[in-house]
Amino acid sequence: MAASRKEVDKAIKELSKQIGGIANKFGSFTEGLALPSMTKILSEKFGMTTINPSVRVRDKNGNEQEIDVLAYANGEINTAIIVEVKSHLREEGIEQLLKQCRDFRVLFPALADKKLYGILAAVDASQQLQQKVLAQGLYFAKIHDEQFSLCVPKDFKPFCFSPR
Repeated sequence: MAASRKEVDKAIKELSKQIGGIANKFGSFTEGLALPSMTKILSEKFGMTTINPSVRVRDKNGNEQEIDVLAYANGEINTAIIVEVKSHLREEGIEQLLKQCRDFRVLFPALADKKLYGILAAVDASQQLQQKVLAQGLYFAKIHDEQFSLCVPKDFKPFCFSPR
């Protein structure tokens, strides 16, 4: 019985590892799907001149974050935008993007003087979560016909995580 239990535990551990790998690959697939549309939105609508997919950064305490897309522009625009991409949006995704925005100046001191905005891009999101994203002052983008587009009301006022 004990040997059988060990085999079951080993099989469950291996299965969990494989499921985690599939989830990571699906997340990477979704990010890749979003990148062309988001690149167009970031450059045409917001004037971003530098667009970096999959940015990993570590602070001096060893805390690591991965940002799906980091875009910025210098000069007159002087703005940075963090894009978080989700295949299926959950509350944690909203909190993740808000944390990235709050931690931005510490993690990217060279960009600390820029106005900062957040965009949450999702393949699937309930109407309730879409409203919560907008209520937090974050832009929301959703996929339609294989392309992401911004879904914000005309009177939407994005929250600026301003340096001042």
